[in-house]
Amino acid sequence: MQRITGGDYINYNEVVRISNDYLLSTVTELYGLEGYDIKPVHAHHGGRNVVYTCERDGSDAKVIRIAFLNDRNREDFLSELEYVRYLFAHGGNVSDIVDSLNGNLLEEIIHHNQPFFICLFKKAAGKMLAENQYRYREGAPVTEYYYNCGKVLGKLHQLSKGYTPVRRRYRFNDKYNAEYIEKRVPASLPLLKEKLLDLLSILEGLDKNRETFGMVHFDYNDGNYAIDFDNGKITVYDFDNACYCWYMFDLASLWTNGMGWIQFEPDVGKRIKFMDDYMDTALAGYRSETGIEDAMLEQLPLFIQVNLMESIIDAFEVMRNNGEEPECDEELSYRIKCLEDDIPYMGFFHAIYSCEEPFEYEKRTL
Repeated sequence: MQRITGGDYINYNEVVRISNDYLLSTVTELYGLEGYDIKPVHAHHGGRNVVYTCERDGSDAKVIRIAFLNDRNREDFLSELEYVRYLFAHGGNVSDIVDSLNGNLLEEIIHHNQPFFICLFKKAAGKMLAENQYRYREGAPVTEYYYNCGKVLGKLHQLSKGYTPVRRRYRFNDKYNAEYIEKRVPASLPLLKEKLLDLLSILEGLDKNRETFGMVHFDYNDGNYAIDFDNGKITVYDFDNACYCWYMFDLASLWTNGMGWIQFEPDVGKRIKFMDDYMDTALAGYRSETGIEDAMLEQLPLFIQVNLMESIIDAFEVMRNNGEEPECDEELSYRIKCLEDDIPYMGFFHAIYSCEEPFEYEKRTL
């Protein structure tokens, strides 16, 4: 929950009410959306924004994003949107931003002293893989999808290597540092804190040159892109976590995305073989657009751990934003166990993993 004024708080449901009662009429005027059918998008747990789709016969569909959390300011949002506009203008497979009628990438509406930051995107063609029951397009091998996932990511990274921002986004270590870990991770998890600090120490020794470190999506997964099932084209969106980081972070996310295709396989040897083949195909797509040194690819296990770190801290941050006491469900307990016990590859090839209850472990009491 977020403080507004005088001790009051605002949460997601309250923002939905304010949006429906007040904000949407103003947004409609700012962006010329009269006559569009505007519908809410169901939020996933931990979602940062209130989102609506806008559809009208004869017009391209659009998506409204209303941001309300107080951990980002106008400059943060503009730096994200300028990066997305750059990617789109240079051929990246991303959803473009629609300027307001005032010619702005971002609009700010103040309601009862609470700022709401508004932007409008063109809706990506197609739909998410989950909306298609995780079936790939008919008549095409699923390896086409693996290849395209890598290719699209490679293109984004190649464009990032030539990106000179007007407004610079934050760096990974601006957020992920000892102070942040101390604030977000409960005191009852001292070993986890120790392991997270160890990870940060290892990262400090890695190169940060133009070929290894730049703007990354930082949340590259099948919930953040749409697939046109007529031709297989992938369009990426949700760049609100984008930051300066090692490109290997996104590549580790790409690796973890592959686990879902084989997560119910009981034979660990088959899981290993599948993941090797999957990543070979995805990397072929990636390397068709940009280079990656073998020395950095060897850091894949490290960056899978960094992905785990991000997901664990994010889980605690979501609880905090929702005004909830921190707790560990089976999934979060599994992730913490992998980090505390130095279990590589998210435990996917380890005895901790169960194909009957994938990525779950006994609940931790905090």
